[in-house]
Amino acid sequence: MINMFGNWNIEKRTKNILEGSLDDPISNEDALYLMKVKGREVSALVLAADLVREKIVGDEVTFLKNWNINFTNICTKACGFCAFKRNKEDEDAFFLDIDELVSIAKKAYDNGAKEFCIQGGLHENVDVYFYEDILKGIKEVCPDVHIHAFSPMELYYGSQKAELSLKESLEILKKAGLGTTPGTAAEILNDDVRKVICPTKLNTEEWKEVIVTIHESGIKTTATMMYGHVESLKNRVEHLDIIRKIQKETGGFTEFVPLPFMHNKAPIFLKGKSNPGTSGTEDLKVYAISRLMFHEDLKNIQISWVKLGFKFSQICLLSGANDLGGTLGEENISKSAGASYGSRTEIGNLKQIIENIGRIPALRDTLYENINIMDI
Repeated sequence: MINMFGNWNIEKRTKNILEGSLDDPISNEDALYLMKVKGREVSALVLAADLVREKIVGDEVTFLKNWNINFTNICTKACGFCAFKRNKEDEDAFFLDIDELVSIAKKAYDNGAKEFCIQGGLHENVDVYFYEDILKGIKEVCPDVHIHAFSPMELYYGSQKAELSLKESLEILKKAGLGTTPGTAAEILNDDVRKVICPTKLNTEEWKEVIVTIHESGIKTTATMMYGHVESLKNRVEHLDIIRKIQKETGGFTEFVPLPFMHNKAPIFLKGKSNPGTSGTEDLKVYAISRLMFHEDLKNIQISWVKLGFKFSQICLLSGANDLGGTLGEENISKSAGASYGSRTEIGNLKQIIENIGRIPALRDTLYENINIMDI
């Protein structure tokens, strides 16, 4: 075991956990302990996570050229954290028809987009067959683009509306061109928390069942955690452990994306029922502990620069993360919630912030199967 903190004035237990983490994933108990550390011990945690990151994925920081398309903000559900949802009678409600959506996709494709991330509200007229039409329409004009679309909640809802099983729906969508799906709608995988923040969405077991079914169908997903609202530190650790266990079972997650709660316009915050998001220290702990819990099981940890900004994203890259997501495009969900760091950037900006911390910028595909190092 490397004695990397021999001269540091930190607790013996912290030293033992962090030095052991270089070789093996940490336990839930140790993760919860590390969630509570302060001061110099946070610096030690960040260093350990950075060393594990270096060991597992090296110095490449990846990203891709993608474009987000939100096809509607009209939703029949009511989530306490969501400022994106609109009712159909609202002045700023929208619902793109297939031709409009395909036109947006074609323009982005012609400008070099390699992936489309497509999501929308749970509209009363949307079902799996509507999703199928989206996929077919885009693939007709953008044949080699990767389509990353439809959250577990959307797939569950769309299947019910079409009176199909989830497995049947996935077969239809996969044939129509679905490549991967976002692992969103996870929020915090604890039913007591979910009763407060998203009582009309999937419960924990339902979310797990949908995700595993997606993986078993041969479609990979991301994994997410939205934190900083009403959950406890223990809830965060338990959520990470659920993701870890599913990954050990299916190997179907491509990346983990921590999503700090955007509180400014969230209904539960405006009603005084939630915390005002997270501190920077909390974010660093989440990135670092994620790295130490996942190790080889889930190698890619992504930063949401839209939520954190470019400067703080650099710090998170020094705390265990290795991916910057994408260039994005019409990213409306975070913007609606109050994120103030923009919704689109250029490859050169991402390249610059990576080089600035001495890492190697690399373009990737959605599945992390083709990674091309960029000239520095």
